[in-house]
Amino acid sequence: MNINVFKILNKTNAEGPGTRFCLWVQGCSRHCKGCHAKSTWSHNINKLMSTEEIFSLIKSQKDIEGVTFLGGEPFEQAQGVSELAQMVKESGLSVMTFSGNSYEKLKQSKDIFVQKLLKYTDLLVDGAFEQENFDLSRPWVGSKNQRYIFLTDRYSMQEILQYKNKIELHINKNGSIFVNGMADFKKLKLYLTKNCKLSENNYAC
Repeated sequence: MNINVFKILNKTNAEGPGTRFCLWVQGCSRHCKGCHAKSTWSHNINKLMSTEEIFSLIKSQKDIEGVTFLGGEPFEQAQGVSELAQMVKESGLSVMTFSGNSYEKLKQSKDIFVQKLLKYTDLLVDGAFEQENFDLSRPWVGSKNQRYIFLTDRYSMQEILQYKNKIELHINKNGSIFVNGMADFKKLKLYLTKNCKLSENNYAC
């Protein structure tokens, strides 16, 4: 099964508990106002990768706590992402998944692959980004409505709230910069604009 991938980071400390492998899927139908990841909205093919190919990358990483799926909207590619999530869980790593949908809506879905992705997710972060409720007081979320849903006992709220928001800047060989993590991206963009030319996706310069 293939997944339409926007971006992969082999290791990050800014997208969930511990050091994680992170996969941004390509494609999101929600188009939240103020979203800083507009480049992930399009459902056009960016890079197709098989679940086996991605899992091979995951297995090659040393000292990672787990895998984080975000995007984009992982549940819009539930078949491929759930297949990969199963591989990850069965290897002993944790799974964290972000969704703009509510947990209640996902639970009511008749899509067997949506249910499978929930089954193999340890920590779900649910809820659309709401610009009017912008808030960075909690790790990895940008608005007050978003929730941590603990689907297994792998993590707890007490553990999660020990983490602080952070950003990472990854400099590519071609000189472009990829920014990930959680921050006030409007302020970050203004800062980076003074030092480099940002592309439309607000990630690279």
